[in-house]
Amino acid sequence: MLAAEHAVGQPTGLKNLIIANSPADMGSWMAAAERLRGQLPEDVQDVLGRCEREMKEDSEEYETAMMAFYERHVCRVKPMPAELAESFQALKKEGTVYATMNGPSEFSVTGTLKTWDIRPEIHKIKAPTLLLNGKYDEAQDEVVEPYFRAIDKVKWYRFAESSHTPQLEEREEFVSVVAGFLLAP
Repeated sequence: MLAAEHAVGQPTGLKNLIIANSPADMGSWMAAAERLRGQLPEDVQDVLGRCEREMKEDSEEYETAMMAFYERHVCRVKPMPAELAESFQALKKEGTVYATMNGPSEFSVTGTLKTWDIRPEIHKIKAPTLLLNGKYDEAQDEVVEPYFRAIDKVKWYRFAESSHTPQLEEREEFVSVVAGFLLAP
């Protein structure tokens, strides 16, 4: 999101841009999240809904239910890679920035990014761009597609076995794709 915001300003020296697993707007992001949530087991959906109604998104019960979503749409590697587990622990310990910008969870976007939408500006991105997402990603195709439609020099690569973290789920493929893009003449 930040890279796209920077790139629309056409900064001098920006040679290439990689937009990885990023929404073009929060409305489509939230709609995709709700659709994916609806595919979770009924008991998980019940826990999520009840905790949200009771404003208990910080409870262990909610966190456990969210893991069902994360295991499908954030990182499908089991056990969860240490670097991602550490990120979740750091977020749990100090979540001020996430809560301020996003809100209490993937499904309760109430923060400053709630209405974020770069779609009207995407056409201003002039740097060759690599657009990435995964087949099981919370950043579903419809969430990233506006970049593909509006950027003149764009290549879209969708990782066949990944969700939101292809750098962890398909590491070798990810490195190959990114290196190929960055090293291309």
